[in-house]
Amino acid sequence: MTAGAAARESAIEQPELRRVIGPRLLLFFVIGDILGTGIYALTGKVAGEVGGAAWMSFALSFVVALLTATSYVELVTKYPKAAGAALYTHRAFAIPFLTFLVAFTVMASGLTSASAASKAFAGDYLAQFIQLPTLVVAIGFILVLAAVNFRGVGESVKANVVLTLIELTGLLIVIGVGILAFVQGIGEPGRALQFRDGVSPLGGVVSGAALAFFAMVGFEDSVNMAEETTDPPRVFPPALFIGITVTGVIYILVAIIATMLVPIPTLAESTGPLLEVVKAGSPNFPLALFAVIALFAVTNSALINMLMASRLVYGMSRERIIPAALGTVHLSRRTPWIAIIFTTLLAIGLIAFADLTALGGTTALLLLCVFTVVNAAVLVLRRKPVEHRHYRAPTLLPILGIVSCAYLASPLSGRDITQYGVAGILLAIGIMLWFVNRLLVGREDLDPAKLAKGE
Repeated sequence: MTAGAAARESAIEQPELRRVIGPRLLLFFVIGDILGTGIYALTGKVAGEVGGAAWMSFALSFVVALLTATSYVELVTKYPKAAGAALYTHRAFAIPFLTFLVAFTVMASGLTSASAASKAFAGDYLAQFIQLPTLVVAIGFILVLAAVNFRGVGESVKANVVLTLIELTGLLIVIGVGILAFVQGIGEPGRALQFRDGVSPLGGVVSGAALAFFAMVGFEDSVNMAEETTDPPRVFPPALFIGITVTGVIYILVAIIATMLVPIPTLAESTGPLLEVVKAGSPNFPLALFAVIALFAVTNSALINMLMASRLVYGMSRERIIPAALGTVHLSRRTPWIAIIFTTLLAIGLIAFADLTALGGTTALLLLCVFTVVNAAVLVLRRKPVEHRHYRAPTLLPILGIVSCAYLASPLSGRDITQYGVAGILLAIGIMLWFVNRLLVGREDLDPAKLAKGE
């Protein structure tokens, strides 16, 4: 039996994933995946780039995310498969090497995001209670999430609902503290229109958005749940658009309040910036309680990203972009257990290799590159209609998505050069895996015509 035949037989024998995600679960999934590490850990860093007008960077990142979301909604309702961006890239361009790189990049971005969350969990928020070695805590944290992931998507997504409500409560507390402080005359609202000295307003906003975009990523993960969603064409459009809008508005309000209440230098130096906000706006509020909420927030980010990374590996395997063994589904739990082990090991390596800032910045960089390709793919795939109903984005929006994502990913945005170094290492690993895959799977399974037809 050839490698290609074995892969096809394996794909046929594996049970299908269970469809358990309805409209409300998907909406909470989108909100929960966007909320979390970015806003809780990097608000101060964005303010350090821009100044008091940091909210403008969050607003710009929100607009860019919304543009790209329209492309994702069209594609996921047109091709409701778990492989996400990799599937769209392949169907649009039929270049196996590009397909693999996109798939690997998306998976790597999920892992860098989860690893950043694990670093944040083990940092200053946890230090409110106990001092432990950061590396040990972060790795142990990822292993616990792997166990939850293996337990099952139903349990994982329901846990996401609880965690989303908790982290949303934390941000509402910040907003409430800000409103109360404003009424009492505490803080300097005028700082919301001030920019850092020596930086042009446009340059500062764009540079801040290059980092703030990390707080907006996550919505793209939901498309990898397409095979576990009850009715993708009906459920995905409102869930994505409402989820992104809700989080975008919350982020802008939090950024305004943060710079109003806390001096920019203090905010920029803090690894727990929202703790500083609560402390300044409501000194009597129990900081330990807010630290617990922040820990839940970064836990949710890590859980969802590890969940998505494993599902993306599963999806790539079913499309035979990577070896079929990685798509093995556990017979009793009905979860892709080999993919879960694989992604957990990679996350542990990232935790040991990079710090929080590098991981967060690299996540945004990698996804901006992928989003550029996805926005182009939606235009190319207009030439390939499907029979079932699906959402269609206005043509101008994917074009604007291409331009904005490519610009924020480029050095013109003021992005830290070290992020390109981390991304380069990850892509080099991806290229090596591509060649290994060609040897293991065989050229016949990498034929674009066969993959496009799902053979």
